Amino acid sequence: MAKESQTPLDDELARREEEAEPQQQPVEGELEDAAIESADEAEALVEPAEVGDNPEAEMLAAQVEELEQSLAEAKDQVLRTAAEAQNVRRRAEQEAEKARKFALEKFVKELLPVVDSLEKALEAMGEEASEAHREGVAMTLKMQHDVLGKFGVESVDPQGEPFDPQYHEAMAMVPNPSSSPTA
Repeated sequence: MAKESQTPLDDELARREEEAEPQQQPVEGELEDAAIESADEAEALVEPAEVGDNPEAEMLAAQVEELEQSLAEAKDQVLRTAAEAQNVRRRAEQEAEKARKFALEKFVKELLPVVDSLEKALEAMGEEASEAHREGVAMTLKMQHDVLGKFGVESVDPQGEPFDPQYHEAMAMVPNPSSSPTA
């Protein structure tokens, strides 16, 4: 690979790095002194030259500014991408939860007529029905209620309670001028 042309600044930095390579391990005090000295020399090298003195310095300053701007744009883009990924993940979780909820709702709506039929069967059993039949239907109904309870479905009796749209679902409305809206 061809070596790019170096600026005087690069040459000076390379020379100083070669000089700074330790021949032996310095003691702790010497290490601090060397660090301070190197920092001072680096600051002296980096001090901006007069604008008219060196066209290479102007070009390098422009490149540094351009690279800093590119870095800032890249950081901004990374942050935006991370935020977008987090939003997509959150939306996907919400949609999955909604899908699960609505699938469960449809399943429960299909099971409710079975529960209603079992309740009606218990009510309709007369004296002629055997105790075994009555007990079997009651046990089946209890099992059905237990299964629905596992999925958060519980029976309520809102008869006569004031209608609460947050809790009740209106199936039909029958006008009654003598009373307030109730469930």
